[in-house]
Formats: sequence, structure tokens, C-alpha cells
Amino acid sequence: MDSLSSSFLSTSSPPYSTLSRQPPRPWSSPLTPSSPFRIRSVRIEENLQTIATTTKRSGQDRTKKPSPSSNNEKRITSSRAVDHSLPATILNAFDNIINDFIDPPLRDSIDPRRALSSNFFPVDELPPTDCEISEGALPSCLDGVYFRNGPNPQFLPRGPYHLFDGDGMLHAIRISKGKATLCSRYVKTYKYNIEKEAGFPIILNIFSGLHGLTASVARMAVTAGRFLAGQIDPSKGNGPANTSLAFFGNKLYALGETDLPYAIKLASDGDIITVGRQDFDGKLSMRMTAHPKVDPVTKEAFCFSYIPMPPLLLFFRFNENGEKQGNVPIFSMTSPTSFLHDLAITKKYAIFSEIQITMSPIAMISGGSLFSLDPERVPRVGVIPRYAKDESEMKWFEVPGWNTVHSINAWEEDGGYGGDGGNEHNIGGRFAGEPGFHPRVSGEDEYRSEKWNCIKAPSFNSKSRVTRVVKLDVSLSEVGQEECVVASRMFGPGCFGGEPFFVAKEPDNPDADEDDGYLISYVHNENTSESRFLVMDAKSPTLNIVCAVKLPRRVPYGFHGLFVRENDINKL
Repeated sequence: MDSLSSSFLSTSSPPYSTLSRQPPRPWSSPLTPSSPFRIRSVRIEENLQTIATTTKRSGQDRTKKPSPSSNNEKRITSSRAVDHSLPATILNAFDNIINDFIDPPLRDSIDPRRALSSNFFPVDELPPTDCEISEGALPSCLDGVYFRNGPNPQFLPRGPYHLFDGDGMLHAIRISKGKATLCSRYVKTYKYNIEKEAGFPIILNIFSGLHGLTASVARMAVTAGRFLAGQIDPSKGNGPANTSLAFFGNKLYALGETDLPYAIKLASDGDIITVGRQDFDGKLSMRMTAHPKVDPVTKEAFCFSYIPMPPLLLFFRFNENGEKQGNVPIFSMTSPTSFLHDLAITKKYAIFSEIQITMSPIAMISGGSLFSLDPERVPRVGVIPRYAKDESEMKWFEVPGWNTVHSINAWEEDGGYGGDGGNEHNIGGRFAGEPGFHPRVSGEDEYRSEKWNCIKAPSFNSKSRVTRVVKLDVSLSEVGQEECVVASRMFGPGCFGGEPFFVAKEPDNPDADEDDGYLISYVHNENTSESRFLVMDAKSPTLNIVCAVKLPRRVPYGFHGLFVRENDINKL
């Protein structure tokens, strides 16, 4: 989950009066409302597609250069044969009954007409396409590829839908010698491939498909029928790999917390290729975090798996060659409802946060929300040596009010708070985050595991939209100053971006200033339906735009991104 998606943890939303509280079957008629929808309170575009149920978007002709984006999207047409076998027909009929009568998408949080409005609407794949530089010039240090992951459903939903369930699509802008090329491709997961072959969605959506006992039982029965009919094999995966990316062991991975990592590589022309699902020689048999932490010095990646049975938490690492090491079971994490999304590392320790946000599949199946807030729980932080063989050295500390979802950085220092007073390695940490369901500070800086003061992050408005990017100096809070924002840039009226990623000018220079580099982000203008790639000077008090790249096609809002330098791309 990303900082944008954190807004979906809450089920409350402002009123929506234009569409009926009991809408017809999703996508069965043109969508033309212009009022805000309820989840993110954004304006629905005036000219959205006329969409037929379970219609698949056609592929893009690689020989043609895409035309510039406009408010009028093309009509979606079917381009694949659909499985008309008897088992598929029967199971699809049951699926339609569930979506039409048992559990239609009445709630705004899972209504696809709202969740996929405006720039959340899915786009086609895009082959490598030249981009136009509309302002300034691309810095020479930006020699590499910025990948951004996010949900982009292959098929338009015929029932309830949540953004967490959308098929992962990577939007990669490759920068070389002052020129830029954009490519957008699906992560070819098991889910994507079997649904593409079938011609319709068949994998059960976890976040939107299991709400209410009757609907949950019915959908699980259909899933069991698909398994018995040979349509699906759960052992081969069920996740969309739509959350983030990580580079370690000289390999690039697309990640999602409901499945194993998927290896990705780049063709010589900049095209994105999915290598396949990775179990690391059979050593990784279950899902893992979408936010591994890579030590910039040792090149090791530290990860965890969180499972609904003891031991709930498995801590492990990959060595510098990308080889998975043994699991360290953590039995002292005892609550199966704990929402554990991220970890942090220092040079000697790994740190886990057990917060007040909980995640209960049973509550969701019973008709409640998957996510909730437990005000009686006292948050705590667990600290364990990075190379521990078991959890005997792990220590937990209660930290009231600590509710961080994403960690940006952590380090060790003498006299720091949160460590064991009797331990010669007193540990202090500084994590950026804000309690509650709407964390407003979550950036995509290059992780350092050593002390720093400068954080670059998105800033949200009251509707959980990223309206600007800010630079924070957290050292100011140490001297009693509440306002830590030292630089900021608004994206402009109707313009919304994503989490910025910081790219250092001199990554190998240990004496370089923390903010000596550039902030990069995709930004979409909802008034013109055009997307741009922005490069901002991180040292500037106003985060001056150094370069603006007009993209050949809009880039939908997404989750996390990663900049991979050209010398690392060549290792894939």
C-alpha cells in the first residue's frame, strides 16, 4: 500500500448526489456524471468511455505513435476470444448473479464507477514512445529509468472493485543523453496471464470481493468451482504485483503483498519485460512485504512475511547476490490482526512497528471493514539485530501514539530514545509518519540507514490528493520548532502528482549535501487530461522545475516508484 492508497483505509466519505445510491450493473451504460465521487472526492471526467461489461481493452499497435491525450477517451472494444466452455459459462453465470443480486457494488468504497473515475481510469499498454521536452533540459545525472507501479485493471470490473485489486502496470520513463522515452506495460503475473487467456476476470479480488458473509461464501464457492474446473491454480499465484518495485541482487522486482516477487527486465529499446514469478530456488514459499529495505553499502535486502498463523512474522534477508537466507520466526508478534506493512533498518538492527491500525479478514467477511483502528492498543516498536538467528535478542518498546505505515529512514545514535537502556548499543530512530488513517508524510528517498535530516515527501489536501511536494528538515523538530517545511512546490490548479523520488547528483560522493539532487514525479492535469514528468531542484527553496517532459499518453495515479541508474539497468 502506498501513501496515496492509505486514504482508502477509511470507509467514511462525503455525500454524492448525482449517481443513484443503487447504481445499475457497473459499466452497462455511459458514465457522464460530473459531480465528485465519494472516495477521493475528485471530479469525474465529462467524456468517459461507454463500456460494456467484462470488455477488454484492445492492445496498442507498436508501429503507431500514440496520439496526444484528450478528454475524449477512445471507446473500448473486445479484441480477444472469450472462453465459452460449459464450466466457464456456468461459473460466469453464478458470478453475474452474485454481482447483480447478492452483492452489487452499492458502497462507494468499492463502486468501480467512482474508484475508476478521472485519472484512475485504466489505460492501454504503451510501447516505447519518444517524449517531448516542453520546458528546460534533463540533467545529465538522470541517466537511467524511473519506474512507477500502480493498479490498472486488465478487465473493467463486473462487480465490486477496490484499487488494491487492480492489475499492476509499470510506467517507465527512460532517460538517456537528454532524451526521454515512455513505456507502459502490465506485470505479466499468473493472474494477468490466465485472465487474458480466458477473456474475463476469474481470480477472486481480496479487497473488494469478500464483504459480507453471504457474498463471501458465494464468491469462494465460485472460486472453488474454477479450481475444480482447472481454470485456476492458486499455487501459481493470485496477486497483481501492483504496489512497488525493488532492486537487489542485480535484479529488479515488481512487488505486491499478496504474492511472490516478479522479476522485470528492460529490452534494449526500453520495452518492459516480465521475466516471471520468483521463489528464489524454492526458499520463498509465501508472500512477502512490498517494501524491502536495501542497505546501500552491503547491498543486502531485508524483508519479512506476515501470515495469519503462528509464527505470524517471519524475518529474513537476501544477500548481495540476491540469495534468500533463512527465516527468523518472530513469535512475540502475537496479534493476527496487526497491520504490518513496512520495516526499517539501521546498520545493525531491523525495526518493526505494531500500530493501532488493524486488519481483520474475519471482520470484512462479516460485513465490516478490513481495516480499522483499535484505540485501546498501545503501539510498540520491535528491534532485532539484522543478523539474528532467532528472536531471543528482539526487544519491544511501547510507543504511545506511534502509527506510522511507511518508514523513510532509521539510524543508531548514542543516547537516543527507544533503545534498551542497559544495552551498550542505545538505539534512536527517526521515522517520518503521522498517526491515523491518512499519513501525510511518505516519501520515496533512497534509503540510507544512517542519520539524515532532509526528507522529500508529497503533501495531501483535505481530499487526500497530492497537490504539492515538500522538503522537510526534521532537525528543526529537535530544537522545538513545529514547522519543518523548508521548501515546497504546488503542482497547480487541477494538477495532482504522486510520491516524489529523490535522485542524487553525485550518488558516490559521501560529502554531498543530503538535498543535492533532483525530485522526480509524474503529474497529471485533470483539466487538460495531460500528464507530465517533472524534474525539480531539491536544493531550491521553491523546488524549481528544471525540466518538464510532456508524456505521449496520460499516466494514471499509482503507488510507489523507483529510479534505477543505467549501470544497474545493464546488469538485469
